Amino acid sequence: MPELDPSDPDAAVIPADGAASSLATSDAATLEDGPLPGAPASGKARSLWSDAWHDLRRNPVFLVSALIIVFLVLIALWPGLIASGNPLQCDLAKAQEGSQPGHPFGFDTQGCDVYTRTVYGARASITVGICATAGAALLGSVLGGLAGFFGSWWDALLSRIADIFFGIPIILGGLVFLSVVTSGSLWPVVGFIVLLGWPQISRIARGSVVTAKQHDYVQAARALGAGDTRLLLRHIAPNAVAPVIVVATIALGTYIALEATLSFLGVGLKPPTVSWGIDISNASTQIRNAPHMLLWPAGALSITVLAFIMLGDAVRDALDPKLR
Repeated sequence: MPELDPSDPDAAVIPADGAASSLATSDAATLEDGPLPGAPASGKARSLWSDAWHDLRRNPVFLVSALIIVFLVLIALWPGLIASGNPLQCDLAKAQEGSQPGHPFGFDTQGCDVYTRTVYGARASITVGICATAGAALLGSVLGGLAGFFGSWWDALLSRIADIFFGIPIILGGLVFLSVVTSGSLWPVVGFIVLLGWPQISRIARGSVVTAKQHDYVQAARALGAGDTRLLLRHIAPNAVAPVIVVATIALGTYIALEATLSFLGVGLKPPTVSWGIDISNASTQIRNAPHMLLWPAGALSITVLAFIMLGDAVRDALDPKLR
């Protein structure tokens, strides 16, 4: 093989053997065949939401909690899918009896089927939780977002109002507020939870908006002439909503437990509405004689609250880039 002159610039790029040319040919063929395994097909960077969904699909905690919640929502909408009885149809002759064929959970003090009442009780709890969470999230996000965006006296006023509501003990406030309501329906309970639940979400929304409006892309949009409405709805809100979703998801389970607590104390939902809190209250005096009356509605309540809290934790881990 002829020797090369190191001073010749053209000689520096000539391969010493066929290995380099083979490698170059191999690389070129790879690029022509397509992207490397694991690389995005389109070459487009994924957004925060697509990354979050990618992580959630591989998180067993999210999958288990989501399946439980989907099942609960289904039986809340169509309880007849798994329970064929009437929750208000009772037989005093079977009061406090245990499990029987066709009645796996036994009967309560009025002779009502505990299984049927447990299934139908999901409707009230899920409805209160979803409606209260939606109302508190909407009200808190709007007020907190506006306070964080405009600041000044509006921010100070909202902060002082939120402090007033934070100072109200939620159980004591429920006893006072709901004791004057005699309807015993869902909506007074939902209204009370929204009334005391929005300040927490408003603070989260305010902090997210304050952080988002300082980013460079917001300043660039403002420099290009974007108005306040466009900045808030197009650039800030989509990037500040993630913490609100996380807090609202966790709060949903808390609101379900709060509804059961208020119903247990006798100021929330009232008969003939079927509620886990009402059934737990009725069973508390007979826990020694008929523990099954307390076990099943309390277990259903605990599983529901735990599922929503687990879902919120999984969503938080997926949406927080610092935890990746």
